Amino acid sequence: MQFAPVVPGYLLRFPHDEGSHPEFRTEWWYVTGWLNTPDGKPLGFQITFFRTGLEPQGENPSAFAPRQILIAHAALSNPERGRLQHDQRVARAGFTLAGAGQGRLEVWIDEWSLKQEGRTYRAHIPASDFKFDFTFSPTQPPLLHGSSGLSRKGPKPEAASYYYSLPQLRMNGTLTRNNKAENVAGTAWLDHEWSSSYMDKEAAGWDWAGINFADGGALMVFRMRDQQGKALWAGGTLRAADGRIRAMDPADIRFTPLRFWRSPRTGANYPVSWQIRAGSLQLRLEPLLNDQELDTRLSTGTIYWEGAVRALHNDRPVGQGYLELTGYWRPLHF
Repeated sequence: MQFAPVVPGYLLRFPHDEGSHPEFRTEWWYVTGWLNTPDGKPLGFQITFFRTGLEPQGENPSAFAPRQILIAHAALSNPERGRLQHDQRVARAGFTLAGAGQGRLEVWIDEWSLKQEGRTYRAHIPASDFKFDFTFSPTQPPLLHGSSGLSRKGPKPEAASYYYSLPQLRMNGTLTRNNKAENVAGTAWLDHEWSSSYMDKEAAGWDWAGINFADGGALMVFRMRDQQGKALWAGGTLRAADGRIRAMDPADIRFTPLRFWRSPRTGANYPVSWQIRAGSLQLRLEPLLNDQELDTRLSTGTIYWEGAVRALHNDRPVGQGYLELTGYWRPLHF
């Protein structure tokens, strides 16, 4: 068995392509957002499900032979706590205990799940220190990245993914923490990406941000870094408040670190504050809190920074979103 390549000309279909694509090696569904709580104190949250196809080990017909691995992460960013609360799950697909359905979004590991129900998405995440019961309602059509959903990730065309986002999701539900349930609401972002060759061989990690603007616009921007920490490739998509969409080339994107935070646990040094240029748009990203480091060595085998950020333009808040920083602890091998 060979995994399928990402090739030009494929037209993404909805809701069909919101489900799993097991012919590709790697896939993830990634939901992030900001919560408004009854006490008015902002929180960030993250839910991610990964699906990884395994290389076949001979012609083993056994149902116990693993062919797909499912991994899930969940995190809560709370400035009062000073660091992330997070949890993770990993299981092989099968026997109804874990899986990723095709044709519609339905992914689960035991009681953890992210599922499409009619025109909404529901997340049920009973983590060890908190529980999410959230509903997400789209307010905009899917935002396709790159060229009609084909997103290049490096100088070589084979380093690419199929990639779309659902920004400006209206979110509401129940957050349970400290044995107390509270009603929450907010704005979220859903990414779905699948590929068989995501990273160029020269890449060591990436920096990514997804921002929901207060005026209804949205920005996704990323850069892939080489082994020396320099930009290897970059891209982005801007949807303006009036719905106009601009896909950006590497020359349109610039990430400039403004401030670093060093983890006292791992020693990794993360650029947690950034100046971002995306075309003519200039933004500063500032974290909700510095310590949003995720230790996922028990599932994906790495440590990275992923957290809630504010977006500012000329020192004026204009949006909220999430920032992901990988490859700062150790180079990634994807």
